[in-house]
Parts: sequence; C-alpha cells; structure tokens
Amino acid sequence: MANILIINGHQKADFSAGKLNQTLMNEMKKVISENPEHKIKTTIIQKGYKVAEEQKKFLWADTIIYQFPIYWFGTPALLKQYMQDVYAYGLFYQTSENGYGVGGMLNGRTYMLSTTWNAPLDSFGYGFWRGIYAPDAALIEMHQAQTFIGLRPLPSFSCHDVVKHPQVDVYLQALRRHLELIFLK
Repeated sequence: MANILIINGHQKADFSAGKLNQTLMNEMKKVISENPEHKIKTTIIQKGYKVAEEQKKFLWADTIIYQFPIYWFGTPALLKQYMQDVYAYGLFYQTSENGYGVGGMLNGRTYMLSTTWNAPLDSFGYGFWRGIYAPDAALIEMHQAQTFIGLRPLPSFSCHDVVKHPQVDVYLQALRRHLELIFLK
C-alpha cells in the first residue's frame, strides 16, 4: 500500500487556463486508484491551501507527485510560493553536521515530476537548449529542492509541444504506461 499526494501546481495565466494539467491529474488519480491499496490525497494550489493541512499531507504521503506547467523554463511562481510556505524548517529539513543539503527529514519517501512544456522534446540538446539534453536537466532546481527535504526521485514524466501541437490522447496513454510501471507493478 502507498499513500500518494498529487499536487496540481498550475497557475492560471492569460495563455493557460490549466485544463491539460487538471486532465493529467485526473488521469493519475484514475490509474493509481486501480490498485485499491493505494490511497490518494490531492491539492490544487490555485484553489488555495492551508499550510498546516498541506504539511500533514506530506507527512502522510509515501510519494508526492507534482503536476505543473513550465513557465519561463521553471516552476510557476505559485508552486514556488507553496513550497516556501509548506516546507518548514524542523519539520521538512534541518541543519546537519554532515554537510549542506543532507538534513532532509522526509527520508524514505519519493517524488515524481510530471510537467507540461511548450518546447518540443526533440528541441533539447541543441540551439536554445544546447547542453541541456533532457527536461529533467532543465528542472534541476526543483529536483534539488526535493532532495533537500529528503525525497528520492521516481522517473519523471513530461508532455511536450502542448500549445502548438497538443496531443492529449497521446499524453494520456503515455502517462498511463508511465504510472503503471511505477505504481501498478
């Protein structure tokens, strides 16, 4: 059995209402629920949150899944604010005599990033993305923040070219396969 927290980190913008991110979150709940032993809680940051409740969800969860769009090559500001509010010193991390960044207190838990990009996947590695060969490399700050609080990564999932050439059915099929490999083995 696993307790899974799914966080929708979408931030509404003139160019993005958040339908795709919510659709992906709904699919996650559907697929993961196929194993009745898994328990799921969710947060949609855009709808607001209470810090103490979110902290309890993290402490309850074995795995945290972050679903969010890429805005200006990183996480939406609202998701960053959520992390700033929720990741509390003494509850999520502490100082350590063993060195910087090793005082995470959520050890034994995992996280997964699921992201939506306007950038096509085949654009990584050259031109604008020269030297950045994969979406995970572009999201190093998000990965490091999770490591800092003690979480271990699961394989990430990403959808690309979502504005110019959206293929929602393809994304949902790929997400299902991804989740089955991780949660329904």
